[in-house]
Amino acid sequence: MNHKIKSISILGCGWLGLPLASQLIRDGYQVSGSTTHPDKINLLKERGIKPFLINLSPTVNADCDTAFFDSELLILNIPPSRKRANIQQFYSCQVEEVLRLARKKTIKAILMVSATSVYPDTNQEVKEDDIGNGISQSGQALLQAERVLQYQSNIKITVLRFCGLYNSERNPGRFLAGRQLSFNGKDKVNLIHLDDCIGLIRQVISKGIWGEVFNACSEQHPEKEDFYTMAAQKLGLEAPRFDPRAKPKFKIVNSQKLTSKLKYSWLHPDPYRSVRDSESGV
Repeated sequence: MNHKIKSISILGCGWLGLPLASQLIRDGYQVSGSTTHPDKINLLKERGIKPFLINLSPTVNADCDTAFFDSELLILNIPPSRKRANIQQFYSCQVEEVLRLARKKTIKAILMVSATSVYPDTNQEVKEDDIGNGISQSGQALLQAERVLQYQSNIKITVLRFCGLYNSERNPGRFLAGRQLSFNGKDKVNLIHLDDCIGLIRQVISKGIWGEVFNACSEQHPEKEDFYTMAAQKLGLEAPRFDPRAKPKFKIVNSQKLTSKLKYSWLHPDPYRSVRDSESGV
């Protein structure tokens, strides 16, 4: 895809998808967005987004308007449902259904929002090729879905593996406040701010970076006890309590490939400073 993309469809206009759509409209793109909730249709319209009601269970709803796929780029922003016993099979079928519909229309590229749950806790750095055993069911589902996309050749694919997401609405001070935890407070934090999620996606699109898999995580990785204690106290909440006897169980997500390829400058490189120094807690 050497030409400039003009039209984008976002499958999943929630916490990330909705503000992303608004920003892409400001950037001059024509944006379609999907929701599973009929009562959100008017909200999308108000934001200037062409709204579509799409449910994948795992095939698309019978009344789905497939004009949603009449864009050049599809942003696949639907996570696997952790409530399902057959999470891997169900999520792969959802992604295969999306591919089937995309091939029938004008989609030339797909940007998949994945997650760093595809990596095991190795107590060390993990890079894009460090896939291993011992990951969660949702991590396995994401990894399998990534492969479904990558093993086809008709549409260009790039995968962004985001770590833990936060902003003022999803405030990390509330994540663990007041809890007695079974893990060690020396374990490391992997977080990314919503602003950087949107910034990175915009860079991938504007620079036409396809055929890649990228980790997307802030550069700094504070210890959990330091970070979550500060974040809770910032909101006037009780600090969490960690178990100093627990064995280390963490990973440090390395995003050097991403920042090097995109020449990206982080808006929130250090989650600790971002939360500590903001008026709202982030």
